Amino acid sequence: MRIAWIGKKSPFCGNVTYSREITNALLDRGHQVSFLHFAQEEREPDNWPKFQEVSLPFIYKSQVYTIPTLKATKVLSESLERLQPDIVHASLTLSPLDFILPEICEELNLPLVATFHTPFAGKGAKLISGTQLLAYQLYAPFLGQYDRVIVFSQLQRDLLGKMGVPLENIAIIPNGVDINKYYPAPTPSLKEEFQAERLFLYQGRLAPEKNVEALLRAWKQAKMAPTSKLLIVGDGPLRSSLEPFYGEDYGVYWLGFIAEEQRRIELLRGADVFILPSLVEGLSLSLLEAMACGKACLATDVGADGEVLEGGAGIVLSTKTVRSQLRTLLPLFQDHPEMTTVLGEKARNRILERYTLSNNITHLERLYEEVLKQRSFMHLSRGA
Repeated sequence: MRIAWIGKKSPFCGNVTYSREITNALLDRGHQVSFLHFAQEEREPDNWPKFQEVSLPFIYKSQVYTIPTLKATKVLSESLERLQPDIVHASLTLSPLDFILPEICEELNLPLVATFHTPFAGKGAKLISGTQLLAYQLYAPFLGQYDRVIVFSQLQRDLLGKMGVPLENIAIIPNGVDINKYYPAPTPSLKEEFQAERLFLYQGRLAPEKNVEALLRAWKQAKMAPTSKLLIVGDGPLRSSLEPFYGEDYGVYWLGFIAEEQRRIELLRGADVFILPSLVEGLSLSLLEAMACGKACLATDVGADGEVLEGGAGIVLSTKTVRSQLRTLLPLFQDHPEMTTVLGEKARNRILERYTLSNNITHLERLYEEVLKQRSFMHLSRGA
């Protein structure tokens, strides 16, 4: 199958990882993939496949949204007309092109699938005010124009349905992890590197919605042992405001953004506990990767993260009392290593049951086939 993938390669975020992992896996299964993305002269990101690429011009791009140039629409349309793929798959990037794409594909008679990543709050899909609510309100009228929209959980599907997106157009395909790459393995050198007996890890953006300050304050108030260390991996707009919490005096180390995937895997394998205190999420790939590496995971019940951990696969935190809960739980996980062992095993098993990349791709291939058959039937009906 010839697939035109529209997504992001930078700056690093969950959307970027999603595009990289899915396109790699589709190529491995023998599909032809062309990648259309907002690009400029920059260092090639880690572990990307070599495929035909189309650069879309832009004025500005960030981890959250992208502003294309006026020329981008023409470049996109002409590129799709030249490529003539069997199907177009857009990993939506909060860009104005997302709203024009259905019209372009309709004119070119190309089937169109989208993955809608935008995070949301907790159970009942009650969004916090601000960017997330605006994004859902903005996208809902347009998502019905796509042949299919992929979301990560039933909660997200229900939410979009309430906003008017036809339920028959919404498919649930959770994020998946390559279990042959992310798996438990002893990494004693990491504890030697940080002179630690117990290692706790956060990996993600340093942005308000990630709620890292709550974790850092809880760590400080819990008065952890000198042999327990907290590693913060990532970068973002709150980096400078969080700097007072970093330092050997507190046992907190900020490692910044790490581009090398193998180093990130090493950190996950070497840590004892993975913590994600977010206020909103979609379905965190970092959480799934930590679970696949057999880590005990603590995460808030936002987006689909609570669904991933429910039933004992991890500890589900309330967004309303994150700091107080962590202040109690951090010393427990420090002093009772058997807890991390049991939860880590359960986390790995949950990934094997529900969240492997292989199953993800199988479901995606079936969705592509379903959309193509539906399109073919529609054309036959019109001809009749």
